[in-house]
Parts: sequence; C-alpha cells; structure tokens
Amino acid sequence: MSNSDSPLVCIASCSGAFGIKGEVKIKSFTGDPQACMSYGPWRDEKGEVILTALSSRPVKDGFAVMCENISTPEQAIELRGAKLHIYRADMPEPDEDEFYFEDLIGLDVKATDGKRMGTIKAVHNYGAGDLLEITGGKDKQGNLLGEFFHPFTKIGVPKVDIKGRKIVIFIEDVISERDPELEEDPEEE
Repeated sequence: MSNSDSPLVCIASCSGAFGIKGEVKIKSFTGDPQACMSYGPWRDEKGEVILTALSSRPVKDGFAVMCENISTPEQAIELRGAKLHIYRADMPEPDEDEFYFEDLIGLDVKATDGKRMGTIKAVHNYGAGDLLEITGGKDKQGNLLGEFFHPFTKIGVPKVDIKGRKIVIFIEDVISERDPELEEDPEEE
C-alpha cells in the first residue's frame, strides 16, 4: 500500500503562534506527546503537506515548533485551528495488546454469546477511560439497539482481532465490574 492509499490520522493541531520568531504552537494528540514531532511532514485532511518541523521544544500545553516556510508570528497565527495529519502507514506498528483508535473504527462487534452487537463507529475518552461507540446492533427481539457506549478495557473487550476485523465484548460482566475468569462459583464453596 502506498502512503497515499493509507488513511490519514489526525495527530496534532495548531493552536497559534509562540514568541516573535514565527514558531507554531502545536498541541499533540499522541500517547507520547513528543512522538508527534517525529511523524512529519504534517498534512491537511486532503493529504497536502502544510507543515514540516525543523525543531521543537516543549512549552506549556504543547510544543513551540520552528517550521519550514514559517518565519513570522502572523504566518503562525494563520495556522490556528489547523488539524495536522499523517498517513496511517507512516505510524509504527503498535505493540501487542495496543491499538490505534483508527484501526478499531468499523470492526464488527459480537457479544460473548456470539450475538452481533454492531460495529465500532468511534472511540472516545471523556476522562474516565476509553469508550467504544457502537452502532447497528439488534436486541433479542430484533429491534435496533441504536448507538451505545462500551468500556474499552481488558474485561470489557477480551478479544480484539484487527486482521479478522472483529472484537468480542462482555456486556453483563462489565456492568457488574466482575472478571469472569477471577470470579469463584458460589456453589463450589
């Protein structure tokens, strides 16, 4: 797959100018904030190169970045709000049991009983952990479930098969916060 065939992933945004030398202030969205500096050049949502970092330094709430063809604060200010993308193919492969949110979108979702629950529409984090937004499933009566959120934890999602384009989720066990593998059967006591 050539890079242009790979989907674009937003990894940072421009939040304005920093200082008087034309540095662009960048807010990183990567797990390791500094990592976004090594994934250049940065592209717009159409794949066109908009910034190439020459040097960077950490500042409050982001990085001050010297970029090719940006030499004044006015030029840096014009980039405020710009989303910075890279091709997914340019990102390193994640470690085992780690996933890029982009790779989860569109995966088929099944419950532990084999019932199809829908597909992953998006992945969110509102501060309490990652949540999968799932849409398109049906309940036991065949009615559409609509969209729902499910915690993206090892208990809540025991199986992720990126190559097979599917995941398995625990429903009841997540709600009661029980790990079925660690729970003892009360009748055995």
